[in-house]
Amino acid sequence: MRFLLDAEQRAFAASLDAMLTSADTPSAVRAWAAGDHAPGRALWSRLAEAGVFALAVPEAYEGVGLLPVELAVAFVELGRHAVPGPVVETVAAAVLLSELGEPGPAERLLPGLASGKTVATFAPAGAYALDADAAALLVVEGETLRRAPGHGPVRASVDPSRRLAAPEAGGEVLATGPHVIRAARRALAWARLATAAQALGVGLALLDRTVAYVGQRTQFGVPVGSFQAVKHRLADATIALEFARPLLFGAALSMAPADVAAAKVRACEAAYTTARTALQLHGAIGYTAEYDLSLWFTRARALRTAWGSPAECRTEALAGLSGGPRS
Repeated sequence: MRFLLDAEQRAFAASLDAMLTSADTPSAVRAWAAGDHAPGRALWSRLAEAGVFALAVPEAYEGVGLLPVELAVAFVELGRHAVPGPVVETVAAAVLLSELGEPGPAERLLPGLASGKTVATFAPAGAYALDADAAALLVVEGETLRRAPGHGPVRASVDPSRRLAAPEAGGEVLATGPHVIRAARRALAWARLATAAQALGVGLALLDRTVAYVGQRTQFGVPVGSFQAVKHRLADATIALEFARPLLFGAALSMAPADVAAAKVRACEAAYTTARTALQLHGAIGYTAEYDLSLWFTRARALRTAWGSPAECRTEALAGLSGGPRS
């Protein structure tokens, strides 16, 4: 089955690509990693003006409705440009609040999330929260959703721009009951979809940069990209990414947990495979933090285990195929 974007979706992707290309996202990523959120927040505001976060907010709360296909289109571009910040977590928080069925928390928080005035991060109980020092922190513990009053020490991640911290106990209880669990499961599916789309974009950026590099670097008087072994590695990376694309958009159409889990596994593994190929073909320069390739290389590694490890997502996908219970 072929999944082709329509003209409006392609135009949306092109507008985001143009905006982010002119925004110097590598500088914003490095500033975010150093704890300076100003460039990233400026970029965040521009994304909100383009309607990215409104794609996960119902119209009743100043969004455009829950549109997973368009969200996947947007997050491919966010991954392609390595946009920093809890973009996936904000989407997950918006879906969580939307699915609660309680107007109070939704009315208070969703308009701000849609407009970009509020940045949110979301963590299950016992997990580290991403960028808790720059966002409103929502925590689900069993049947309770609360807004944490703060966070513990910020810890480094394999991706320096992904800053992790443990939520503090206590805080305002926003909702409680079985519906919190159902809403959290729905939010998990959206988080995995956005992560898969982001990983696909990361992989595409790594492939483009590597193709350009091997076309410029010469050995024995010819570009190294002309060597058969190099062509094979790039072909393998291209096939992996192109196989992930229909799974991503198929999952966005169905939003079945098993489909989304399968898409996340395939997209994240394809991005990680491409990252390893990019690192090998760039040689020693690929290992340096000063070289921009590292921003995408470390992001591919971090996304691989974000919102579910490959083993967890494979279990979810196989359970859906067999009709068995999900973990």
